[in-house]
Amino acid sequence: STIMHLLNRLYDLEKENGTIKIGGININDIRLSHLRENIGMVLQEPFLYSKTIKENVGITKEDVSIDEIKLATATACVGDAIESFAKGYDTIVGERGVTLSGGQKQRVAIARMLMQNTPIMVFDDSLSAVDSETDAKIRAALKTNRKSATTILISHRITTLMQADKIMVLDKGKIVDIGTHEELIKREGIYKDIYDVQMNMSDIEG
Repeated sequence: STIMHLLNRLYDLEKENGTIKIGGININDIRLSHLRENIGMVLQEPFLYSKTIKENVGITKEDVSIDEIKLATATACVGDAIESFAKGYDTIVGERGVTLSGGQKQRVAIARMLMQNTPIMVFDDSLSAVDSETDAKIRAALKTNRKSATTILISHRITTLMQADKIMVLDKGKIVDIGTHEELIKREGIYKDIYDVQMNMSDIEG
């Protein structure tokens, strides 16, 4: 989450601590509104409006069609769940309507972010409430439908990160290791420790 806040310039990185660049350009030299318009983010605890699902998903884009909304929700693996509601995409979310599960909220928020069509997408532990199978389906759909975008996944779940081109391991706010999944599990460190624990837990549950 610290990286997400720095990338979106919710607070700026002190000069003595280095710089963050996008395409070789220091983000401090990019107009703040332009920077944020080009970075889509989904939080672990997303906020949904007390409006219809259709309005929640399409709120970031003008003149959006239902077909665009359905494509976004299909990519986020929540389309079938929405279709199962009596009023479908016209279902109201929240106190005045249906109560969504944590995983459904996250997936609706992912669909909303996809509507922005930003070149950079940040998932701040926003797949934590879905099961591993759905997590994998969403990542596969993103790879197919948004393959030109840069995707940043922030997660404690190793299976979410295994296919990443590069993994940064943070401990107490500092980057302590960088590499691919295959590289990181071959050397002793916090990543390998977490991987071993999670794989052992998976074996026990299986």
